Amino acid sequence: MLRIRGLSKSYGRLAVLRGLDLDVQPGEICGLIGRNGAGKTTLVSIVSGLCAADGGSVRIDGLDAFRDMRRIRTRLGVAPQDMGIYPTLSVHANLEFFGGLNGVRGTALRRRIAAVAEELSLEDLLSRCAGTLSGGQKRRLHTALALLHTSSLLFLDEPTVGADVVSRGELLAAVRRLACEGCAVVYATHHLAEIEEMGASVAILEGGVIQERGDLASVVARHGHSTVELEFAGEAPVLDGWEHDGAFIRRAAPDPARAAAAAIASLDGAATRLRNVRIVPTNLQSAYLAVTGRAPDPIVSEMELVDVVA
Repeated sequence: MLRIRGLSKSYGRLAVLRGLDLDVQPGEICGLIGRNGAGKTTLVSIVSGLCAADGGSVRIDGLDAFRDMRRIRTRLGVAPQDMGIYPTLSVHANLEFFGGLNGVRGTALRRRIAAVAEELSLEDLLSRCAGTLSGGQKRRLHTALALLHTSSLLFLDEPTVGADVVSRGELLAAVRRLACEGCAVVYATHHLAEIEEMGASVAILEGGVIQERGDLASVVARHGHSTVELEFAGEAPVLDGWEHDGAFIRRAAPDPARAAAAAIASLDGAATRLRNVRIVPTNLQSAYLAVTGRAPDPIVSEMELVDVVA
C-alpha cells in the first residue's frame, strides 16, 4: 500500500531524511519510532503532500504520490501532530466541514459522522464548541477527522498525546479495527508500549534512515536484552564494561540487578552523585536502545510538541 524509496529532505544544511526506504502492507500497523527531530513528522508531511521532498519516490496504492496527489487524497487519511480543528465551530460542524473537504457529502457524510462519533465517544459532544473540549476530547475529534472517509492508508502522528486513559483506549481500538478491515496504518509515536499493545510492526528511524524494520517479535529477538542504566548528577564516572553517555552509564546484563549492585559498590566518591538506577527489561525499549544507542525520548507535552520542527 505504501512504498517509499530513497526519500531525502533537508532544511538548509540540516539533512533530516537521507535516502529512506519503507514498505507498509494492507492491514499492517507500522509503528514508526524515533527521537524528537528524527524526521517522523517530516516523513508524514511529505507522504501526505504537505511538504516537498528533495529526492526519492513515494507510491501509495500504486500511484505516484508526487504526481497523483489529487487521486490519492481520497485513499489517504492523515491526523498530523498539531491538531487542526476549528475551535470556534461545534464538533459536528468540524466533522461536516472536513468530511466535505474529503469529498464525503449528503447521506454518506451523515452516516460517517454518526459512525466515527460512536466509535470515538463523540456522540454527546457533537453540539459542543470544539474549543471547550478537554485535551483528550480534542484528540479524539482530531483523529475522527482523518477517519471520515474510507482510507486505504492512514497516517497518525502522536495520536494519543494529551489523551486521557479512556481516549487512548478508544483510539487504539479504532486503529486495530481499521487494520483488520485492510487499512495500512503508519503510527508515529513515542509510546513504545502502544506499539507492543497493538502488536504492530516496527520501523526505527534514526540518522535519516530506517535503521531496523520488522515484526515486533523479531526486532525484540534480534536486539532486545536487559539493560541497566545509572544516572548521575554531572558527568558520570567511567567504569570498565559500561557505555558512557554524559550523565549516564549503561550496559547490557543478563542479571541487571547484580550488575547494578556491583557498579554501585565500585563508585567510591562518585556514589554521592548517583541519582537514579533504571533497569530496562527485554522489550521494544531495550531493542530501541540497542539499535540507536540511546533511550527513547520521554513523552512530551502537547505544548512542547509544537516546538518540534521535524
